[in-house]
Amino acid sequence: MSPISLLSMVLQGESVAEETVGHGSDDQEFTRFVKEVEPRLSHALAASYGPEVGAEATADALAWAWEHWDRLVGMKHPLGYLYRVGQSNARRYFRPTKLFPAVSPESVDPTLPVLLEGLSRNQRVATVLIHALDYSEREVAELVGISRWSVRTHAERGLARLRKALEVTADA
Repeated sequence: MSPISLLSMVLQGESVAEETVGHGSDDQEFTRFVKEVEPRLSHALAASYGPEVGAEATADALAWAWEHWDRLVGMKHPLGYLYRVGQSNARRYFRPTKLFPAVSPESVDPTLPVLLEGLSRNQRVATVLIHALDYSEREVAELVGISRWSVRTHAERGLARLRKALEVTADA
């Protein structure tokens, strides 16, 4: 599958993992890798840059992975490296607009997207991945390439800022 096809599928919200099956063992190994890392990579990049730019950055990172598979397969932390590739590519797409779309009042507080945009990137990524998508601190740390303790600090500070802005008290 070509990188352009991968990009097209991710932008349309489709999973590329099912479509990358090839005939060789390298293709099958790549398919297994994509099935494992694509959801976590796309969640992290969407939390960093919003759903639209996050999807584009994910597609770019997976295209890079396909083109450089021999190099990537030998890395100790390939997911973290692809996150960095996605971050670099996101700069190309970044438009200074709202990161998160408006939400319906029935599902969450309608000011939440605006409040999330007000957090630092690290706070937003840690808070969304841990508290909204149920990632562990260790998974987030490996993904973004910072220590587990830094992830915990960012998540705690981000959640505290959201609670303060929403005037919500923490249940003890």
